Amino acid sequence: MTEADVPRRGRPGHDQAAVLRIAIDLFNRQGYDGTSMGDLAAELGVTKSAIYHHVPSKAHLLSQALDEALEGLEAAITLAEAMSTASAYERLRSVVRQSVEVLVAHQPAVTLLLRVRGNSEVEVRALSRRRHVDARLAALVQAAVEEGTLRSDLRPDLVSRLLFGMVNSLVEWYRPGRGVGGTELADAIATLAFDGLHR
Repeated sequence: MTEADVPRRGRPGHDQAAVLRIAIDLFNRQGYDGTSMGDLAAELGVTKSAIYHHVPSKAHLLSQALDEALEGLEAAITLAEAMSTASAYERLRSVVRQSVEVLVAHQPAVTLLLRVRGNSEVEVRALSRRRHVDARLAALVQAAVEEGTLRSDLRPDLVSRLLFGMVNSLVEWYRPGRGVGGTELADAIATLAFDGLHR
């Protein structure tokens, strides 16, 4: 065997998924604007130029991260809206449970989504999608009020904000593997919210 045939040892390569996970972690710790591609390269232990073999730009990473969070939430609402034989109340309860499960499964990406402020085109697009999600949620609340299964003395948009504010607050304190699983958490939030709102 010649020297050229000996496999070289060195730092293993990183796939796009691994690069994205580390980028999301850095964006959450340092802020998107405070994180450079050089920071990401240092975290991965590669040269800055090597990063561009995986991703074209920092904005592309942000877009992928926000898509991950938004696609999960949008899918949860779409699934509930498609429950044609269920009441609006049951569809809304399903969305709350599914949203908790999305947050638990994609907590770093959802955390990043909740922190964006519209400082770039990517963030503006994400915020527009998030407003559309909020409108769909408020419509489900309104439908449940109209069918008589939710109390009508609270504004539907306010109920929606409070419900999903409770779900979103999980990013501040929930840590996977520390006593409460995702399913138990989803059950607890749904029970707390809907036993209080259900007539």
